[in-house]
Amino acid sequence: MATPHALVLRAPGSNCDGEAAAAFEMAGAKVERIHVNAVRENPRILKRFQILTVPGGFSYGDDIAAGKVFALQLQHFLADALRKFRDDEKLILGICNGFQAILKAGLLMPPDEDGPLATLGFNENGRFEDRWVKLRATPGKCVFLKGVAELNVPVAHGEGNFVGRKEWIVRGLDQSGQVVLRYAGAHGHANGFPENPNGSQDDIAGITDATGRVLGMMPHPERHIFPTQHPQWTRLGLQAEGEGLKLFRNAVEFFAQS
Repeated sequence: MATPHALVLRAPGSNCDGEAAAAFEMAGAKVERIHVNAVRENPRILKRFQILTVPGGFSYGDDIAAGKVFALQLQHFLADALRKFRDDEKLILGICNGFQAILKAGLLMPPDEDGPLATLGFNENGRFEDRWVKLRATPGKCVFLKGVAELNVPVAHGEGNFVGRKEWIVRGLDQSGQVVLRYAGAHGHANGFPENPNGSQDDIAGITDATGRVLGMMPHPERHIFPTQHPQWTRLGLQAEGEGLKLFRNAVEFFAQS
């Protein structure tokens, strides 16, 4: 397949769907932005697409908890269609609020009888954090992160604190290679705030599902697709493109090669 089709699934309060669509278009995909209600009414819409992105924003006003209402929409009305989408070796990306939604919907980690194994809670400092961060990548089999060692991208969230329900949950994710993005410092591991902007356990910034085809991440790669978006671009020298674009190119190339 030469040109994959990407769906940016928006909801009331989504506000990064335009940037996500632009990133996929720059990477060579054909893109449509569609409201979740339209897909609820006709889940067969998903058959037209190879990539699904749940973008950032404040879906449904972050009522109950960030991404929770969006997650309930996915769980109760689209669970079977989304499982089939994933099992058909297609790709799913959740960014910021989208990460919150797909995690709480069970697309990254299947829940047990007591509910989700992990969540994204309030930032440890109790504040909304809007800043640039450095990420260390350990891609493993994650399609989106192929060839990526580190990323400089912004975060903008009030509920990005990754917390496992039990200590063994985070340890198990790490051992299975599903922790693919961590907040980092200039010389390696993050040294607390602000390098880790939210207090996430084990500095977790993003995880993948067991297949490597579903990625959830709190930072915004779609906000660094042009080099001039970086606040220090004049010091760093003008690069060919922003670092975040690599994730979208990897997704497109995954299908171009298949």
